[in-house]
Amino acid sequence: MAKAGNILIKTLFLTKHLKQTMQKIHVGFIGAGGIARAHVYAIQALKFYYNEVPEIVLESVASARKESREAFAQQMGFKKAEPVEDLAKNDKIEAVFILGPNKVHFEHFKLALQMPNVKYIYLEKPVCSSLEEEEQMKELLETAGQNVRIQVGFQYLQTSSVREGLKFWRSGKIGKPIHFDLKYYHGDYLQESYRKKRVTRLTPAPDGGAMADLGSHGISLLMAFMGEELQITSGLQAGDFEGVPAGSDLFSSLSLYEPKTGAVGNMSASRISSGSGDLVSLEIYAENGAFRYSSQNPEYFEYYTEGSDQWIKQVVGSNYKPVTSFPSGHVPPGWLRSMVHAHYQFFTGDDAEAVIADLKHGLAVQRIVRETADHLKQFRENFKNDK
Repeated sequence: MAKAGNILIKTLFLTKHLKQTMQKIHVGFIGAGGIARAHVYAIQALKFYYNEVPEIVLESVASARKESREAFAQQMGFKKAEPVEDLAKNDKIEAVFILGPNKVHFEHFKLALQMPNVKYIYLEKPVCSSLEEEEQMKELLETAGQNVRIQVGFQYLQTSSVREGLKFWRSGKIGKPIHFDLKYYHGDYLQESYRKKRVTRLTPAPDGGAMADLGSHGISLLMAFMGEELQITSGLQAGDFEGVPAGSDLFSSLSLYEPKTGAVGNMSASRISSGSGDLVSLEIYAENGAFRYSSQNPEYFEYYTEGSDQWIKQVVGSNYKPVTSFPSGHVPPGWLRSMVHAHYQFFTGDDAEAVIADLKHGLAVQRIVRETADHLKQFRENFKNDK
């Protein structure tokens, strides 16, 4: 009986493996900028990290500028480069990656849903730019979105130590949260030359600004731990530079309230924090202990239990078991590693333990991004004479 059971398990494994390795998914990109390069990397890397992945065919790339899309297609191995309207008619495409400027994400999302054979949509954040677009997205999700796998680009949720940290937090070992603090800091926009190259990202919130661009990742991470019902009580803004609109926050800080637990905290996003590198930091203080994670030490998270008198460092490394731990569990993870795993989830759906950034999650994040603009406007009117 044991031998027969082993044969059955082996047969099921081989059947599943054969099915996934024989599957082909034809991919189209809308957008050919820097983030698109990272997505191509993640797609091409899948076969090195996972045994059971479909074959990904880079079918077409579209963007506004002919020169950029053609150069991208040639360098990255896409079969063709074409205008967006032509890509929308391409019946070979089954998966669309929406990677263009923030202000056209919603337009491209609607277009992707109307394509004849699309079954997968990967939507970069922010998912949209206005309350009207949010409401339309909710309606689309209830109708056209039912037969399409939609995933939003919050890959920080797939950092291995964040994944394991979430399991620890949800175990309830340190009790109900009392207060929290999350930071996502860069310093690049202190340089005038850098700001000039990225003028399109200096549009007023909620379309642009630090909270939409960087902070949305932080909001996503915070909601994974604290829930999606977070409310803003107030907002602050700082950083005045020539050529930057007053409504575009270079630094913003929110005071937040979580109604179910009564927990309160702060969240800040910055493009002008000198020396910060690419800092993501989360601290949660609870009734029976505390939790903390920092991207400066991505291979572990830490926790403290009341009465222990010590912080415990829980080393995780690049452990994505049971699906993979390549190259080994103790190797430190990085930003691109989490993106690779996000693509594994997107194409296979084969990770029951993962927190998936679906469109519902993306819209919850977008609500905070949108409301941020209102609170920052109120702050400017009250304290900075922005009439």
